[in-house]
Amino acid sequence: MTTPLRVVLADDHDLVRAGFRVILGTEDDIEVVGEARDGAEAVAVVGRLRPDVVLMDVQMPGVDGLEATRRILGPDGSGNPIKVVILTTFDREDYLFEALRAGASGFLLKNASPEDLVDSVRVVARGDALLSPEVTRRVIARFAGPAPAAPARRPPELTDREFEVLVHLARGSSNAEIAAALYLGETTVKTHVSRILAKLGLRDRTHAVVFAYEHGIVEPGQGGPPRG
Repeated sequence: MTTPLRVVLADDHDLVRAGFRVILGTEDDIEVVGEARDGAEAVAVVGRLRPDVVLMDVQMPGVDGLEATRRILGPDGSGNPIKVVILTTFDREDYLFEALRAGASGFLLKNASPEDLVDSVRVVARGDALLSPEVTRRVIARFAGPAPAAPARRPPELTDREFEVLVHLARGSSNAEIAAALYLGETTVKTHVSRILAKLGLRDRTHAVVFAYEHGIVEPGQGGPPRG
């Protein structure tokens, strides 16, 4: 049998945690191994249990979810196998981009369906992006900042093909969509994505998206050809 994905729930509302625990508990490949009512407790629980995924609320008393995420993942979380998914209601959009900077691997709306909750754990655990089109539009459009004075160029670490894949990643394309656009096999695309993450020292696909926007490789709403 495959070892179940180990999950910690961090939320100051008991009913929210209970609901998530029931939903995730019905899945054979997911196990809730711990819970926390605030960020400080989350840091302690995660440090003790070392789960695969943390579902982290942002607005909690004392240490909030952003600071807890920073403490869990450290200043350079690229080598940390723990994935953090931020739970949000969009009450404070400024939290979202800061969560990405802190190392979070994605976002989940609190009114998401049970299927989305389960899928979020599996998606981030395998290193894929958990950025819905709505989240991408609202966060990146507000926080990506102005375009650089000069067109962005291909990072020297990347080959031309890897750069093309990065651009498609930043636009939210799946492996299948990238494969179709670039006339590649999906296995080849996965290999390129892995190399991009390794060369740029990025945690996962979500942070490849952030890297591309922060470095002006793509811009909010851009739909044309790659820059550089």
